Parts: sequence; C-alpha cells; structure tokens
Amino acid sequence: MERRSVTSSNIASIGYDLQNSTLEIEFKSGAVWQYMNFPEFFWSEFDSCESHGKYFHANIKNQYPESRVG
Repeated sequence: MERRSVTSSNIASIGYDLQNSTLEIEFKSGAVWQYMNFPEFFWSEFDSCESHGKYFHANIKNQYPESRVG
C-alpha cells in the first residue's frame, strides 16, 4: 500500500486502500499497523486533519480491527 509522509511526532506515514477499506499507519518507531473496516469518510478526515496523532488517539486507536504488518 502506498503511504505518504505526514508531519507528526509519532506517525511517519499514512495510506488507505479504498477497495479493502484498510488504513495503514507507519509509526516513527518503525512499526506498521493496518486498521480494517475503516470508512472512506474517516480517511478523508484523517488525511486532512491538523494533528494526525490527536485524531488517531481520539478516533482510530482501539476502534477498528487492527493488525501489525511491519
């Protein structure tokens, strides 16, 4: 999945697979996680938000099925 770099203290890059509704986040630690069943509407919000870290903690973490892939 292609990801783009973001300016964040904890997140290095983000990407979204529209066909599978899967969000992928690479953290600065090097870990890569996927979040399944992530709605396209929320991807648009997350992609354009001011603080990716705050959005992640408020709206993504522990809200969707997740899997570490890297």
